Amino acid sequence: MSCDLAKAYEPKEVERRIYDFWMQGGYFHAEADPQKKPYTIVMPPPNITGQLHVGHAMDTTMPDILIRWKRMQGYSALWLPGTDHASIATEAKIVDVMKEEGVTKEDLGREKFLERAWAWREKYGSRIVEQQKLLGLSCDWERSRFTMDEGLSKAVRHVFVKLYEKGLIYRGERMINWCPHCQTALSDIEVVFEEQNGSFWHLRYPLADGSGYVELATTRPETMLGDTAVAVHPEDERYKHLIGKNVILPLVDKEIPIVADEYVEMDFGTGVVKITPAHDPNDFEVGKRHDLPIINVMNEDGSINENGGKYAGMAGMDARRQIVKDLEEGGFLIKVEPLTHNVGTCQRCHTVAEPRISTQWFVKMEPLAKPAIDAVRSGKIQFIPEDRATKVYYNWMENIKDWCISRQLWWGHRIPAWYCEDCGGTIVSETDPDTCPKCGGKRLKQDEDTLDTWFSSALWPFSTLGWPEKTEDLKYFYPTDVLMPGFDIIFFWVARMIFSGLEHTGDIPFKKVCFHGLVRDAQGRKMSKSLGNGVDPVKVIDEYGADALRLFLITGNTPGNDMRFSTDKVAASRNFANKIWNAARFIHMNIDGKDVPCALPETLTLADKWIVSRFNTVAKEVTENLEKFEIGIAVQKIYDFLWDEFCDWTIELAKLPMSGTDEEAAQSARQVLVWVLCSTLKLLHPFMPFITEEIWQSLPHEGEALIVAPWPVYDEALHFPEAEKEMEKVKELITAVRTRRSEMNVPPSRKAHLYIETQSPAARKALPPWKGLSQW
Repeated sequence: MSCDLAKAYEPKEVERRIYDFWMQGGYFHAEADPQKKPYTIVMPPPNITGQLHVGHAMDTTMPDILIRWKRMQGYSALWLPGTDHASIATEAKIVDVMKEEGVTKEDLGREKFLERAWAWREKYGSRIVEQQKLLGLSCDWERSRFTMDEGLSKAVRHVFVKLYEKGLIYRGERMINWCPHCQTALSDIEVVFEEQNGSFWHLRYPLADGSGYVELATTRPETMLGDTAVAVHPEDERYKHLIGKNVILPLVDKEIPIVADEYVEMDFGTGVVKITPAHDPNDFEVGKRHDLPIINVMNEDGSINENGGKYAGMAGMDARRQIVKDLEEGGFLIKVEPLTHNVGTCQRCHTVAEPRISTQWFVKMEPLAKPAIDAVRSGKIQFIPEDRATKVYYNWMENIKDWCISRQLWWGHRIPAWYCEDCGGTIVSETDPDTCPKCGGKRLKQDEDTLDTWFSSALWPFSTLGWPEKTEDLKYFYPTDVLMPGFDIIFFWVARMIFSGLEHTGDIPFKKVCFHGLVRDAQGRKMSKSLGNGVDPVKVIDEYGADALRLFLITGNTPGNDMRFSTDKVAASRNFANKIWNAARFIHMNIDGKDVPCALPETLTLADKWIVSRFNTVAKEVTENLEKFEIGIAVQKIYDFLWDEFCDWTIELAKLPMSGTDEEAAQSARQVLVWVLCSTLKLLHPFMPFITEEIWQSLPHEGEALIVAPWPVYDEALHFPEAEKEMEKVKELITAVRTRRSEMNVPPSRKAHLYIETQSPAARKALPPWKGLSQW
């Protein structure tokens, strides 16, 4: 055998070649094999608009470690990848491109627009997949799915119809969140609250009988155009005598009633609240209790509509400024207080979200939430870390509201509902109907809206395996084993998959959910476009290699905790790769041209027993750590073993016999080095797959590829506790000698006599066997 390792490790040269080798070997593909146990992970499908960011790298590196580990343990390990159509994000990007061309959606029409959307998907949909491959992900790319695949679309329709027939999906007029920029409804969890500077405008609403006025405050004076009442608490002594009277709505000059409602907090502000049922969810509930008119004063783009009188047509902020000016001139403005408060914004574009009344489709959540709560509370699904994750999950699920699932978009799964223009009936069907089943009419019009992206993503663990068909894959690989998301999608995706899996398959979608934290910048800030502090993992890979990035992302990582990005630590990870590479090259220099099997010799020296026993223990502990998702702890143990025990001690100790005249001792040392390094490369492979495969292929080994080599198993026959104790004494002695040489300024190149004086007969008796080691 000749050394085929370059002088220096070059990740760019190695990684692409090794990945192609894995792909050509079909090592990522998993089949339903009754001779093996299944192990399944589904990848959170990234948006087709996206490109790899450091959060994606974290999301995917940890599952890849588990899949590679289980594959080596002999499981039929399926990591199922895919991409998401991302309705709002994708449509927004396409519309922006069209805007530069001077074209609108309406100019094109729905059919032509969708042609553009599919062309976009063809052009950009695979971009993030290619970047994921750079990271070394061992997904079963043959099974890659898209949320608008034919099969997945069929599953979406099946679910919609099934829930509608059970009365769990309905269409109605309710208060929803609206994005004026994206011009679509949003679910509650698509609204992100951001701290913004604003004002509290204190206003005077005159009593209609001329006896005075009531004072109230608002953060949104433009909504007063839709006020239909003011409210006070029924027990508030200050206002009891006013209940039932009317006030004059400033600027609009119409009378509205004063109502009593316990929603009002007597101790907050003035104790008087303006009620705008069409533009506030709490006001909407008050309006229903008191049968108040609902007056919408805003267009879909946030401008004032025809109900706004002279302000009609004004943009929201322009109307606010003019209304405040007119209130001041009319003597209705008492004072303005600066205010810092949380404002709901669109998760995608960060435009201020407007609450508004709208007719939409909803999923009735209470019946679905209960079994989903029970699945976690009973332990059928385990959250890691348990306390933090379950607390958040229970709080949201126990207070859940009905889910608004319709979106005013063209890109996505179109709602399978048709309206008969002859009898007004609604037809919900898995197939496109030709006639109305009620009246036989043929004038049918399909609902214009599409479904919330998360509606299809909620079916991901089972729809990707062929459901609703009873496929062999579904039977074998479902339920999946583990999900490893960030905390930020516990509401968006995790909870929805749980209640969807239970409702539609009768089983949980996964057994364990291990949450990871965020990767923050060096200052601990969340990465964002606005701060410009994001990290491009592709650039990091280009400079340091994928293995170095992977090692950085998992070193010190514990479930649920955030970490800070550090270029210095990525560089340190690359240095570790170089350390392993140089160790392998040293071994090659001593075995090339010789017949050295990857097997332990029959006779082991003290040093041999020590390193073999230490590896045996590390293999056991690493396996136990991985079983508990302690990935950071596991890789640290491998790191310490390779750097401190193998490289700094075993290799150095092996130099003596390999440079001596005793060929049997030299051969024994060579075999131990090869066996320990090859065995340790197996442990390290899930974490740093590229460099380990490259080195392993260059050394004597059994099998065709490290990726499918058997995972090391603890062997009691390789446990040498006495040798470990003895060797620790040797290490202490050598370290002490080194220290004394340094203290006495003896150069490393100079030979010196060593005299040891001891009063212990036992110590004197123990020293002779170590004599050979003292030369080192």
